[in-house]
Amino acid sequence: MTISEVKSTLRVLLMSAGKSLEKTSLFDRLLDLFSYINTVITGIAMVVMTAIFGWLVFGRYVLNATPTWVEQVSLLLIVYIGFLGASVGVHKKTHLGVSVFREISPKPVRRFFDFLSHSILAGFGVIMTIYGYKLTMFKWTAEIPLIHVSEGIRSLPIVLSGALIFLYSIGHLIHFFQPTHQEDAE
Repeated sequence: MTISEVKSTLRVLLMSAGKSLEKTSLFDRLLDLFSYINTVITGIAMVVMTAIFGWLVFGRYVLNATPTWVEQVSLLLIVYIGFLGASVGVHKKTHLGVSVFREISPKPVRRFFDFLSHSILAGFGVIMTIYGYKLTMFKWTAEIPLIHVSEGIRSLPIVLSGALIFLYSIGHLIHFFQPTHQEDAE
């Protein structure tokens, strides 16, 4: 993929999100690109998982030979879908949260809750990255049965998701402190 193709893809993504390429920082464009890549990866993983479950049913009931690797591959895909999808949710501010107190609070308190939420998520992302890395290194020499890949591959999304959650939260905090900060119409 050439640089001009990446720029045109980013332009389409940002325009669909209601943003202008000229008015967004390089950091914001990079975060949007990461989010887009994660969305594509999780979408492909869901399609692959659907296809392999179709193969499982076909193999079990038509061929009378159950493919044993399907369960392990699907467990691996679920981990990637869950963790990478969660990081995209942080970027798009669609992650799970209780917003009742935020919504009924006055604007200064609401802004404090926003700051607190993004700060806690950034800290959580750092913790996920550090301990996910330790877990990945610990499990790297073990092998997932039936598919013969490293067990560390299964915990690698924790590291990736943690790093992305940290970056996305830092992006939200940067916007929080910009003088042109306006609340989302949520």
